[in-house]
Amino acid sequence: MSAAASDSTLSTFTAADGDNIAVQDWPLAEGVELRGVVVVVHGLGEHAGRYDLVARRLNSWGFAVRGFDQYGHGESGGVRGALPNDTRLLDDLADVVDSTRVRMAEGLPLILLGHSMGGLVVARFISQGKRDVDGVVLSSPALDAGLNGFQKMLLATLPRFLPNLPVGNGVDADYISHDPRVVAAYRKDPLVHDRITPRLAKFIADTGPLCVESAPQWKLPTLLMYAGDDRLVNPAGSRAFAAAAPADVVTSRCFEGLYHEIFNESEAEPVFAALKSWMDHWF
Repeated sequence: MSAAASDSTLSTFTAADGDNIAVQDWPLAEGVELRGVVVVVHGLGEHAGRYDLVARRLNSWGFAVRGFDQYGHGESGGVRGALPNDTRLLDDLADVVDSTRVRMAEGLPLILLGHSMGGLVVARFISQGKRDVDGVVLSSPALDAGLNGFQKMLLATLPRFLPNLPVGNGVDADYISHDPRVVAAYRKDPLVHDRITPRLAKFIADTGPLCVESAPQWKLPTLLMYAGDDRLVNPAGSRAFAAAAPADVVTSRCFEGLYHEIFNESEAEPVFAALKSWMDHWF
């Protein structure tokens, strides 16, 4: 463990509608100067605890980290892979941002780091101006779900008639990372699930293009990092966002040859180096 990190703590936060949200905090060790706070928003089917490595790297650079399990994921409330309404994930993130802000000293930066579906949620959250934050990191964001014709046909009908029907989410663990230890741990993790409902699938499919459309008006310092060999989301969405966004605020890095979970790859050091360089520049 880094000298700049301490043990993480688990707690429960109550959302505005009364549902429980599981929260994990990675504070800095006593005596380490705090540069800012990073809120981690995880991807489909996983949970915040899988970001321990990322959190400890951020700790070592002076950033406290807070992660939370999204609705229907990990140890939070809700049916696995479900979505009660189209704003639920955004509302929960707003609640977490608010509860984090009140614990922070005035003037400290708050940065959102979203991976995959979490990156999509963060991008939509920012494009809609839900809350003011100071920076954004998007890791392999699900800006293009890469649906085939049959899947698009299903999404045109199922959300209306069977919006809460849980089905397999199609995530093939073999393609999350080239590191077999990461794949094995993912498969054995009791908090990882493979469920998705038509309503959540439609939210993902519809929201990605809306985020790309918002790119030309982007004003927040953002680091967009994505896998060039992503088999789980289409990297074309990230490329389109990067091409349309102002280059003075959006820094884009494609890591050719990497799979979806770029922080958990066998060759992740260049990813962490890019993150540190960007954090040092802006914060």
